[in-house]
Amino acid sequence: MNGYLTSNHALIHAFRARSRPVFSAPGGPDIFQMAPQLADYFRADTFLAVKGRLDRPISGLALDSRRVVPGSLFFALPGRRADGASFVDEAIARGAVAIVTERMPSHPPAQVTFLHVTDARATLARVARAYFDFPDRELEVVGVTGTNGKTTVAHLAKFFLSNDGERVGLLGTVHYDLGARTVPSFKTTPEASDICGLLAQMRTAGCRRAVMEVSSHGIDQRRVLGLQFAAAVFTNLTQDHLDYHQSLENYFEVKTRLFTGATGTAPRVAVINLDDAHGVRLTALRPSHLRTVTFGENARADVRAENITLGFKGATFRLVWPGGVADVVSPLLGRYNVSNVLAAAATAFSLGGDPAAFLPRLATFAGVPGRMERVEEGQRFNVLVDYAHTDDALRNALGMLRPITPGRLLVVFGCGGNRDRRKRPLMVRAVQDFADHAFATADNPRNEPIAQIFADMAEGVTAPEKFTWMDDRRRALSVALDACRPGDSLLVAGKGHETYQEFADTIVPFDDRQVLRELIRLKDSLPRA
Repeated sequence: MNGYLTSNHALIHAFRARSRPVFSAPGGPDIFQMAPQLADYFRADTFLAVKGRLDRPISGLALDSRRVVPGSLFFALPGRRADGASFVDEAIARGAVAIVTERMPSHPPAQVTFLHVTDARATLARVARAYFDFPDRELEVVGVTGTNGKTTVAHLAKFFLSNDGERVGLLGTVHYDLGARTVPSFKTTPEASDICGLLAQMRTAGCRRAVMEVSSHGIDQRRVLGLQFAAAVFTNLTQDHLDYHQSLENYFEVKTRLFTGATGTAPRVAVINLDDAHGVRLTALRPSHLRTVTFGENARADVRAENITLGFKGATFRLVWPGGVADVVSPLLGRYNVSNVLAAAATAFSLGGDPAAFLPRLATFAGVPGRMERVEEGQRFNVLVDYAHTDDALRNALGMLRPITPGRLLVVFGCGGNRDRRKRPLMVRAVQDFADHAFATADNPRNEPIAQIFADMAEGVTAPEKFTWMDDRRRALSVALDACRPGDSLLVAGKGHETYQEFADTIVPFDDRQVLRELIRLKDSLPRA
């Protein structure tokens, strides 16, 4: 997928390159180049050494050797699971004409140019922006980061910014909206070459703005290096991804880079949650000249909510911002979704939007797939599907449902394999604190035995009578539905919008929402005892 997108966008770049002056002879006409060459992107100070010609035309950028096409510039990126240097021979066999690598071979093939660089990922980010003619300079790009809420805030910000039918692009966990078409997402924050290629498509489709989710992995792996952000948004920070970052402090430090200029350039405005302790810390760490718009229930927040009333149909509150006040009716459930609305409203306001104009539209917001999404098949109990897969997200979701559920609160959840094992007992404790009963099952086991995942989860159990353990997710959903009575609420957490399950090297179709609908219809069609 990544390589397809990159190669596809090479056509756009090649077309634009036909009318791009490469240099002007003194007193003479511009000299035009018909296709991009390595020399367009690599000066002597951008690499340690080169073996081969720099005047080679290139047809696309590739990170995956399986996606190389003749004429590709292949980036041999280091990785945690595999090193791109191991796939150089395959890339050359498939037609790569140049290789960017952190390890220069002693005897490289003469027909291919090798560029030895200090940081291949940083080089990719720099080359990708130039290759796609710096789309971030022509778009107002909003980057949303934080542990929870990124997807909802990104969708809401896009909704608020889409005034009078204006096209606003979106890159995130659920899908990529490119202005003229929408395609499935393959990574929350794609690689730098894909980001720039996708932004270029938005530009071509007439978008003036784009909203993107920015993950901690995306920041740390230089995927957004050099991108110019009109606004950067911080939602919150709780324990997650510690298998990668090792500590919460490291995780926070990575997030701060989006605001301090450590990603190459600071945003024009920072939008920060003052209800979050890490958000308060971030306001102190940001550059003093950086314009900041804060949000939250905190009385010091620039955009804040007052008089909040929560119900099973949504929330109402008064929104206050510099120069205005408005009563808001939101179809989104829970206090944390009030925070998400505030974040998106503060973002739109920071970019010149008038809350009095865009807030009334919130009542028509259709929601975000897999984020407290209702499953309605005429059943006499509530069924909701949510992406919550951290202890904090589960506490927020269940804490919201508990007071508005007249009956019992039931939960189906699991923990992903090959991910931070330390959060598993924390997730169990969160469920145990709020739910009347929980069905612990498989999430995406990946390469990890479900028995090991269950063993880690069991460390958090202090009330074993509250748990039913079954490794088959469909079976767990069926049993949970059988347990529901009128007035109960069933939360199915962890996978949200995902339409698959990962087992080792196999991905199988599995959509919680679709399976739930099928099971409810089937059970309703069966004769009752």
